[in-house]
Amino acid sequence: MNKHLLSMHDVTAEDVVRILDTAESFREVGTRVIKKVPALRGRTVVNLFYESSTRTRISFELAAKRLSADVINFSTGGSSVSKGESLKDTALTLQAMGADAVVIRHSSSGSPYQLTKWVKASVLNAGDGTHEHPTQALLDLYTMREKLGRLEGLRVAIVGDVLHSRVARSLSFGLVKMGADVTLIGPPTLIPPDAPSWGVQVSYDVDGALPKLDVCYVLRVQRERQRLEYFPSVREYSRLFGLTRGRVGALPEGALIMHPGPMNRGVEIDSDVADLPQSVIEEQVTNGIAIRMSLLYLLLGGSGSEEASADA
Repeated sequence: MNKHLLSMHDVTAEDVVRILDTAESFREVGTRVIKKVPALRGRTVVNLFYESSTRTRISFELAAKRLSADVINFSTGGSSVSKGESLKDTALTLQAMGADAVVIRHSSSGSPYQLTKWVKASVLNAGDGTHEHPTQALLDLYTMREKLGRLEGLRVAIVGDVLHSRVARSLSFGLVKMGADVTLIGPPTLIPPDAPSWGVQVSYDVDGALPKLDVCYVLRVQRERQRLEYFPSVREYSRLFGLTRGRVGALPEGALIMHPGPMNRGVEIDSDVADLPQSVIEEQVTNGIAIRMSLLYLLLGGSGSEEASADA
């Protein structure tokens, strides 16, 4: 594997399988009374978050601690960033402190790549602007493989605000890499013009796609990233593209409902739909810890699932 994980383009299909298999070895750690293994004892992991986050930040923190690494949580509110310190100067400070891995979330696309120029540590992209969010894609791939037994040939629809979604990009790249059949569905204003070059299909008809799916992956409507009005109203969006209880009935038996969180219940997904048995949204969160344990372990020198099992 590469030293850094900045994009799903940084990993091969073989790398993905290795990451998922290693995560499988680590998932058992979360069921123990003492949820720790000594795999990264003495290593330092920095969570460098310039944007608000609950699931991703806590997931990375738990993953590092379960591997016995030392963890530094850096948020911009109470730091020198609020006084105008640049990303470069912050990076040089972390470098001087001996960070082994830096997990970065930033509102500017490309920030993780810039960070690799200033630190010797491994850099993991936890979401940069509207660019990518590769660890979310990997935990989603893990969840699909666990529930459906395969990735190749799966029929997956990613529905909603694709234009502003870094998750949609990373997940599309990952699914295509693993041989899945991906369709992006949403209002024409929220589908990127270059989407067909990702190796996916594009549709504007949710109802026509649902009966053929193995996975319906619903995206959050990201009003905070939108600078224009991309649809007439929330009610209109929900009527045309929301995953309602009525639409769920069109899904084949055994099809999964997924969402990266946080959810806008009643907008892109009905509240009762989010809590149905075929909804695996909470399991995605649980699997995120194992995936991030796997990534930290592999990027910081682990050899693979066999050694992970031995450490465990």
